[in-house]
Amino acid sequence: MKKLVLTGAAGRLGTELRAPLAGMAETLVSSDLCDPPDDLAANETWVRADLADLDAIVALLDGADMVVHFGAIADEAPFEVLLGPNFIGAYNIWEAAHRNGLRRVIYASSIHAVGMHDKTNHIGIDAPHRPDTFYGLAKCFAEDLASLYWDKRGIEAVCLRILSCANVTNSRAVGSWLSYGDLIHLVERAISTPITGFSVIYGVSANDRAPVDNSAAGHLGYRPRDNAEQFAERIFAADGPLDPTDPAHTRHGGPFAAVELGQSGVAFLNLDPDDS
Repeated sequence: MKKLVLTGAAGRLGTELRAPLAGMAETLVSSDLCDPPDDLAANETWVRADLADLDAIVALLDGADMVVHFGAIADEAPFEVLLGPNFIGAYNIWEAAHRNGLRRVIYASSIHAVGMHDKTNHIGIDAPHRPDTFYGLAKCFAEDLASLYWDKRGIEAVCLRILSCANVTNSRAVGSWLSYGDLIHLVERAISTPITGFSVIYGVSANDRAPVDNSAAGHLGYRPRDNAEQFAERIFAADGPLDPTDPAHTRHGGPFAAVELGQSGVAFLNLDPDDS
C-alpha cells in the first residue's frame, strides 16, 4: 500500500496505532489538531487538519489508498460541541474519500451506537441502532453514512464498534475489554482483508463474558487473543454488588446509558491514569 492516513493520531488509540500502521504502507500520514510528537516513524508525516474543514480533509486524503478514521471528540458532550468534529467531520472524511478515489474507510465506531440495548441481550452486528448519547448518535450517523457511500459510491467501509479499549478497572470491562494488542490486530485485518464491502464488527477481546456476538463478522479473520477473565476476581471483589436497576450496569453503553444528554460519560468510567 502506498499511502495510509490516520486521523486522531494524537489520541490514546491513535497513538497505539501509529507504529503498526507505518509498517503497512510506504507512507503514513498522521493527522490531528496538535503539533507532531517526537517519535515519528521514518516514513510518517504529520499534518495538522481540522476534521470540520472539508478542503483540509480533501487535501489530507489526496493520493491515499485508505483512511483509518479515529479522529473525534471521544466523549459525550453537548450536540453543538460534537457537531463539527463528530458529525460534519465524518461527512468530510467520506466525501473526501470519494473525491480522492479511496478504496476503503476504517472507522472507529462504538458500542454507544447501540448502547441502550439491554446487556442481557447478546446482540450481534445486525442489532438496530439504539444510541445512548449524542456521542452514540454521531456513531450511528457515521455508520449510516458509510453504508450510503458503499451503496451509492462504492467506497468500502469497516465500522469498528469498539466496546472499551482501556485497562480493566471496573466490572463492565471484564466483558467489554478490547486490549491494545487486539485493537491493532483488528485494524490490521480491516485494512488487509481483500474485500469488505460495508462491514460492522465489534471491537472486543476474547472475553469469557463478552456481551456481544461477533460471529457474523468472520470474513475479516479477526481472532482476538486476550481475555479479561484474568481480572474478574479482583475487579468483582473491589466493585462489590452492582445495582440491577442502574442503566450503567444493565445497558451495553455502561455509564453513557445513565448520564444526562450532553454530560460526560468518560468521567464515570474510572479509567486508569495511564489511559487518560
